[in-house]
Amino acid sequence: MTHFVLVHGAFHGAWCWDKVAAALQQAGHSVSAPDLPGAGEDGTPLEQVDLDRATERVVGALRAGPEPAVLVGHSMGGVVVTQAAARVPDRVSRLVYLTAFRPSDGESLLELTGLPEGAGDGVQANITVDGEPPIATFDLAQARSVFYNGVAEEEAAAAVERLDRQPLAVFATPVSLEGAELPPADYVVCTQDHAIPPALQRLMAGRSPARVSELDAGHSPFLSHVDAVVGILERSTKQS
Repeated sequence: MTHFVLVHGAFHGAWCWDKVAAALQQAGHSVSAPDLPGAGEDGTPLEQVDLDRATERVVGALRAGPEPAVLVGHSMGGVVVTQAAARVPDRVSRLVYLTAFRPSDGESLLELTGLPEGAGDGVQANITVDGEPPIATFDLAQARSVFYNGVAEEEAAAAVERLDRQPLAVFATPVSLEGAELPPADYVVCTQDHAIPPALQRLMAGRSPARVSELDAGHSPFLSHVDAVVGILERSTKQS
């Protein structure tokens, strides 16, 4: 069986993986789904959160696992898993980007959203930023349409209530791969995503080798398409 480390995206917490984690465990796999610093149940002050702290949280989960893991990133989590895999490539058997940002060396999430293919990004259009260091708040009135299209109404409403503020340092900091050879990768394009435009997903998927699949889902397939996500993750362990 396989060890999976599941990394959530901006404004979310490990809670978003609950259904996928339970299904993977039921199938006999081991799963870690850490809250990134300042998210979910983690109490780190938001002013202290940056990409390095987020990366170290994931590195800790990888080192604590029984074996090299399939490391899965969703949305902003793609940046964090990329940086983590560069730090401890021996602890990662495969990377999976689930409608996630996939930066190249020296590139940040904000730079990716500024590409022509990023036009229509539903996140940047619906945040307000305040404080120093800057912290973003998502417009909850838009969360249902941006994050949870295709998710059952009651479940989407419950998810909206759990959204947190997000330190922008994780968005703005470029990854530093330092010549690391990253593990093999899968990229899952969600074709109905209103947060990360599918055109940008396909660009990121195709810029360096990856096995690409497409899912007819919005930004939160871990809620709307649980069986499909679990199937993709299990198949990733069998791909060369």
